[in-house]
Amino acid sequence: VLHLAQPIAQAPYFSARGCGRSLDRSPRTQHMQKAAEARQIEALREQLRTRRTALREEIRQTLLKSDSEHHRQIAGSVHDLEDESFADLIVDVALAEIDRDLEELRAVEAALLRIADGSYGRCQVCDKPIDLPRLQAAPQAPRCYDCQTLYERTHFQKYGHTL
Repeated sequence: VLHLAQPIAQAPYFSARGCGRSLDRSPRTQHMQKAAEARQIEALREQLRTRRTALREEIRQTLLKSDSEHHRQIAGSVHDLEDESFADLIVDVALAEIDRDLEELRAVEAALLRIADGSYGRCQVCDKPIDLPRLQAAPQAPRCYDCQTLYERTHFQKYGHTL
């Protein structure tokens, strides 16, 4: 079940009687909160499904493009090292595009599985809720902002400089 970082029903508010008190926790309020979370999850699921379809099409198009007659002509007309290098570059760029799209597709599929098993919306590292704005920006996000920041600082970047 998605638990947003701070559900509306638990958000502190300020009043003349005191600050930081919680709003009504009646069964009706809790039901409304769960219904809102279910709508948010469904919207995020639809975003993920749309992105999955787009990624599959991008991968298909890149594969078709790499098999096109144009690439075969370049490879067939290689006469010197410069031409060969250019042909290799074109192939490498196509493979890099496919790798990038496949990595994102795997992340999208993993997020859809987390929705199905009920763990979506919780950080896989610290188990705290992931903020809704983060999920809306990157619905496949497996980590909260703090854990993602730490991950990016401590893990070698796959495509970073090697010198």
